[in-house]
Amino acid sequence: MRAYDVILKKRDGNRLSREEIDFMVNGFVQGEITDYQMAAFLMAVFFRHMDPEESVNLTQSMRFSGDTIDLSPIPGVKVDKHSTGGVGDKTTLSLLPLVAACGVKVAKLSGRGLGHTGGTIDKLEAIPGFQTALPRERWLAQVQQIGLALAGQTANLVPADKKIYALRDVTATVDEISLIASSIMSKKLASGADAFVLDVKVGSGAFMQTLSDAQQLARLMVQIAELADKKACAVLTNMEEPLGRMVGNACEVYEAIQTLRGEGPEDFASLCHILGSKMVQLGLNVGSQTAENLLEKSLESGEALECFRKFVHAQGGDVSFVDHPEKLLEGPRQQVFAAPREGVITSMDTRLIGLSAMTLGAGRERKEDQIDHSVGFEFLVHWGDVVEEGQPLVKIFYNDAQRKERACALLEQAIVIGNSRVARPPLVFDIID
Repeated sequence: MRAYDVILKKRDGNRLSREEIDFMVNGFVQGEITDYQMAAFLMAVFFRHMDPEESVNLTQSMRFSGDTIDLSPIPGVKVDKHSTGGVGDKTTLSLLPLVAACGVKVAKLSGRGLGHTGGTIDKLEAIPGFQTALPRERWLAQVQQIGLALAGQTANLVPADKKIYALRDVTATVDEISLIASSIMSKKLASGADAFVLDVKVGSGAFMQTLSDAQQLARLMVQIAELADKKACAVLTNMEEPLGRMVGNACEVYEAIQTLRGEGPEDFASLCHILGSKMVQLGLNVGSQTAENLLEKSLESGEALECFRKFVHAQGGDVSFVDHPEKLLEGPRQQVFAAPREGVITSMDTRLIGLSAMTLGAGRERKEDQIDHSVGFEFLVHWGDVVEEGQPLVKIFYNDAQRKERACALLEQAIVIGNSRVARPPLVFDIID
């Protein structure tokens, strides 16, 4: 078999066999297929696409290119959750203890943030002492003991995806649905869960900016899971404005804890409930009403908050920040960003808001950049709100005055004040299962 023939076959719009896809992926990982050959292959896929069976074969090839995790020693159905990334998306922090308190076992691997979207690992490290580098045995034992463990991805988990994504990033082949779906699902399948709830963000702050593209991606990821003998559900959610009120690592941990106390913002709490219901249904094989009742009980009884406290303690974090979350907001200086005129919030460019937070120091442009966990925003208004001139729109937590000024310049572009009333987009656009 030759790389030339596989590239030619896909370039001409023909369907590839599993053996041909394995040949390309394994050869590239082992250095037998060159960067320029893989780049040509990716461009052929970009223009000719892959059908669901080809996509699952690509996913499986990448899944088994390195380490895989066996969760079978843990009894029951293990359910994982994945978000395609957004601004203010701290859902994992509240959702997982909420679900684990219902009896669903959750063993999750997460990544760091890059660009305008945040990463769960960075957010948890805003809690002093919290450890995300866990040995495999300790990670699995913790799931057995408290129902929940979360760690950073290992270096040899799906190495094919790391190599292929690096090439996609510099060859303009990132925005291809089959490649996106295979990249996400290869890591999910390698992590060993039995079922997945996929939070697919839609809007200006999301990777998928149109509903039709998001639906296509969601359907394909659910198909890939089913063809790999797993269960999956995709929830398409709004990212036309930041989720909740807080953006920034420590700020988002604060809001997640407040939500577990029953004091979180309505949109964020509702999303946790919707996603949590799907996870409980998959994990315990119960109906929607039973799942909702279990979630309400875990929240109202304080069991979800206690699960988060045990989780933080087990991974070395200072639990005083769980007991007194206001400590997370101490330290940085604060300033209000006010409305320049009266009117209505007609749109929020959520990507620019994410970039503004990154400018403050909350995110990184390159993997090696250091972040400032303490900086961020508290949004005091939402899309569609009527505002007066001089009314506070955003509270800024900052440490560097120059960075703060640059962040404000981006906020001025991101928050648009018009004259006509507009309806807020729905929290959930679609559910595919």
